[in-house]
Amino acid sequence: MKRVQLDKDIQPLSEFRANAASMIEKIKTEHRPLVITQHGKSSAVLLDVGDYEQMIDTIELLQEINQARQEIEDGKGTEHEEVMSSLKERLGKA
Repeated sequence: MKRVQLDKDIQPLSEFRANAASMIEKIKTEHRPLVITQHGKSSAVLLDVGDYEQMIDTIELLQEINQARQEIEDGKGTEHEEVMSSLKERLGKA
């Protein structure tokens, strides 16, 4: 997903209503979000579904990495050698 271009990707709600189909098609093809304004203020952001799903996947991955780092800092981690040894035992390759 590309970043918002302030001169192209911000539209008032009335403009969106009048041209919804073409604006949605543009979002799909250009993979840039559209910021919709209401009463001169940002109100909503419209994204391509694939871009939204990718963004959510990225956020979840970053949250998991952050949680893992915190667990390691708290001493809850397991050494690589210990994990490998345990896996080998489970697989019968010890």
